[in-house]
Amino acid sequence: MVSFYHDFREAPAGRTVLRICRAESCQAVGAEGLIDRARDVLGIDWHETTPDGAVTLEPVYCLGNCALSPALTLGGRIHGRVTPEGFEQLLTEARES
Repeated sequence: MVSFYHDFREAPAGRTVLRICRAESCQAVGAEGLIDRARDVLGIDWHETTPDGAVTLEPVYCLGNCALSPALTLGGRIHGRVTPEGFEQLLTEARES
């Protein structure tokens, strides 16, 4: 089983990879609510991909964007101060492009 390096996979990732920061700074300002929303909206958990192959959800333990916590990357682009509501807008925009 490949588990040590987060970019090594046993199956291909979705077309878009969503990484949500779980470091202390992000946790302190509401990352758990963001994580819960992402799981609910996508219908998947960590290291899973949506059935349509569109999005893979992964935890990350620092994006270096602590001043703008909570942070995530979506399709390789970093976003800061993401609220649960703002997440849905980002996801919609990513799916449309």
